[in-house]
Amino acid sequence: MVRVLIVDDQVLIRAGIAAILRAAPGYEVVGEACDGEEAVRTAAATEPDVVLMDIRMPEVDGIAATRRILASGAPNPPRILILTTFDLDEYVYKALRAGASGFVLKDTPPERLLAALKAVADGDTLFSPTVTARLVQAFCAVADGTGPDGAPPVPGAPARPSLGSADRAALATLTARETDVLRLVATGLSNSEIAERLVVSEGTVKTHLNRSMAKLNLSSRAQVVVLAYESGLVVPGQSGPSRPAAPAQPPSVPAQHSGPRIPTAALRR
Repeated sequence: MVRVLIVDDQVLIRAGIAAILRAAPGYEVVGEACDGEEAVRTAAATEPDVVLMDIRMPEVDGIAATRRILASGAPNPPRILILTTFDLDEYVYKALRAGASGFVLKDTPPERLLAALKAVADGDTLFSPTVTARLVQAFCAVADGTGPDGAPPVPGAPARPSLGSADRAALATLTARETDVLRLVATGLSNSEIAERLVVSEGTVKTHLNRSMAKLNLSSRAQVVVLAYESGLVVPGQSGPSRPAAPAQPPSVPAQHSGPRIPTAALRR
C-alpha cells in the first residue's frame, strides 16, 4: 500500500487526484494540504510514503516545504514527487536541488501518475539522470544569460547558484575515482554504463557513488546532477571521463607468443 499526501493550493486538482488514488488498488490518501505550511504539519502527523507536492503555492511554497519535510529528522522521511505544469522550469530545478525525487506534469494520464507514485515509493528515480541533466543545462544556460542555443543574453536572468564553502570542502575530499563516477552520473549514464566506461565492476561503481554521496550529504542522483553542474565538475555538452586507454605494450615483449594472452582489461581490475 502506497500512502500518499496530496499538496496543491487548487481544490479541484486535489480532489481529482484523490479520486484517482482512491479508485486504484494499492494506494491510500492519508491527507491533503493546501500550502507548504500545512504540508509540513500533515506529513509529520500522517507519515506518508510519498508527498505529491505542488511547487507554486501561497505563503510557503513547495520548495521550502520539501526542504523542511526532508530535514525534519523523521526516521523514514517520505519521498517527494513534484507536481508541475512545465518540465523545464526554474522551480523544478530548485526542488530537485532541495532533495525531491522527481517530477510529474499536471496533465499526466492517471495510469502514469499511479506508476510514478509506485516507482518513487519503491525508491526508484522517476526519470533518468539524462532528463535531470537536460533540465539543469537549460536552467544553467538561462542563469548564464544566454539562450539554450547561444542566443543573446536574457534580460534579468538569475545568477548561477554558487556553492557554499561546506560543499566545496566536501568536494575536495573526494578521491579521483569518486570524482570520475560523480561526473559520469551527472552526464546521464547508468551504473552499468559507468562500469563499462571505467572498466570496473558495477558493485565498485555503487561503492564509489555511495561514498561520494555520503561525503556530499546528497540523497538522490538528481542532487548529484545538480551539484556536478553547479560546481563545474560537468559543463553542458561535456561527456565526462572517457574509457581509459590500454597501456602501451613494452617493446621487450614480442608481439606474438605461444602462451595464452591475458586481457589487458583484466589486469586493470
